[in-house]
Amino acid sequence: MILDLHPPVRGLILDLDGVLWKDTQTIGDLAAIFNRIHELGIQVTLATNNATKSVPQYLEKMAGYGVTLEPWQVIHSGIAVAEYLAKRFPQGGPVYTFGEQGLIDTLAERGFTYDEENPIAVVAGIKRNMTFQDLCKATLLIRKGLPFIGTNPDVTFPTPEGLIPGAGAILALLKTASSVEPVVVGKPATTMFELAMERMGLSRSEVIGVGDRLETDTLGAQKAGIRTALVLSGVTSEEDAHAWQPAPTIIAPDLATLVGLKD
Repeated sequence: MILDLHPPVRGLILDLDGVLWKDTQTIGDLAAIFNRIHELGIQVTLATNNATKSVPQYLEKMAGYGVTLEPWQVIHSGIAVAEYLAKRFPQGGPVYTFGEQGLIDTLAERGFTYDEENPIAVVAGIKRNMTFQDLCKATLLIRKGLPFIGTNPDVTFPTPEGLIPGAGAILALLKTASSVEPVVVGKPATTMFELAMERMGLSRSEVIGVGDRLETDTLGAQKAGIRTALVLSGVTSEEDAHAWQPAPTIIAPDLATLVGLKD
């Protein structure tokens, strides 16, 4: 499908959940799919709202499916949060991170260390082992006036069993409890798309953003001024995909079909 586009596609900006896998279950033969992309001479950058894993953890997961990538090819919303914080607090500092270890480690790499007592900001994402006390701590800090930053607005998260609550659901809870609107830096914000293009050395006309979620992946790519591919292997139905305006450049059943690996 992407071979039919002009100007030719030279880079893919791929979402992960709902495109490559549903939690631990892959969507197609990832080794074969990435071999096909390599044969086409197309660059790849992974850009996901899921900040639960660090870059090394994502590289390890991909390697487990037979796909070898370089660290620069992985961008997640935690990296976008770190970019945002670095612009606001160039000196770094303590933050209360309501999230999993991957997010904590990513922020620490940029000088934003985990702190529950005297943080300069609250960063919130998905936290699958959260307690009521965690929610209380975050709410009280936000109510004190600390900057409230969210990793992404995805209200659901695809798993083999179905959709479960995502980071957006947690942000909604904290927003309701604190009466404060978070600054959300993941998709549909354009930060990750722009960073991906910069890392690949490609222009807007040469790339296409691939995702399964209209309100984040598709909207974010459209806001970034690039072509969009919506795959139906994740959270979006075919009916909703065709109703979206402006329409995605391509609507495909899955990534394998998109890259011409199957009809």
